[in-house]
Amino acid sequence: MADLSGGREVLAVAVAPPGEAPPAFQYSPDSVAGADGEIDPTEITFRGCFCRTSSCVVDVCSCLSHGESYNSLCLRPTDKEEEYTRPVFECNTMCQCSESCQNRVVQRGLQFRLEVFKTEKKGWGLRTLEFIAKGRFVCEYAGEVLGFNEARRRIQAQTSKDSNYIIVVREHLHNGQIMETFVDPTYIGNVGRFLNHSCEPNLFMVPVRVDSMVPKLALFAATDISAGQELSYDYSGRCHNLPMTNREEKSLQEDKRLRKPCYCGSRICASFLPWDGSLFSTLDTSSGSSP
Repeated sequence: MADLSGGREVLAVAVAPPGEAPPAFQYSPDSVAGADGEIDPTEITFRGCFCRTSSCVVDVCSCLSHGESYNSLCLRPTDKEEEYTRPVFECNTMCQCSESCQNRVVQRGLQFRLEVFKTEKKGWGLRTLEFIAKGRFVCEYAGEVLGFNEARRRIQAQTSKDSNYIIVVREHLHNGQIMETFVDPTYIGNVGRFLNHSCEPNLFMVPVRVDSMVPKLALFAATDISAGQELSYDYSGRCHNLPMTNREEKSLQEDKRLRKPCYCGSRICASFLPWDGSLFSTLDTSSGSSP
């Protein structure tokens, strides 16, 4: 069986149908510094914990100051409403705990057999070849981590025929500031680049920090997922592909070529893919809208 990752993942990534393959790109299981060299996601800046146990515990481990993130490899909800709003910091390279620590999940890479496959209307997609329980980590959305100016340059250079892989993740900090992360797996990336949008997704994205403040964009199962099922997430970063705001509608009217049809087939399909006009702005700072 062909391995799309070329042996770079813990588990081989299958491709279907046999004999076909997606357009060439450089496979990397982790994000890398972008061509602009503005941000290096591989830099280690966190000190690490001093736990000398096989697995870290809350109130002792400095990496768990925001609370326990995982329970039996599953992401723990923040409250009874199953909201996942707690910041996630995994133990890192500098930590003294063991590699088997329960606070090391995303950094271990793929834990389920996945397959890149050709869809009927959406180009290439990604599906699981085995059952995935709700809350389990599925894959990272890895690629080049860019600065705002380079991300804007790339997206403004795209034509209506080009696929847009650039994702913008905005995190609202307690001091009112907004932290932005731009990841582009167009040229360098992993299996996450093949995930299609759905207005009723079975995955959700959580920024997970390991060695530094540059997050890994980790995708977790929003529900139990059966073998053979296509994997998807909401490109807007919200629970569902909601109607556009007045601001988004106004921006869209200025350039209608940007809105692309959605083929997710969901009963609540919004008919078009989520759209964020911040990278088309002529300003030096982005709009601060949702991802």
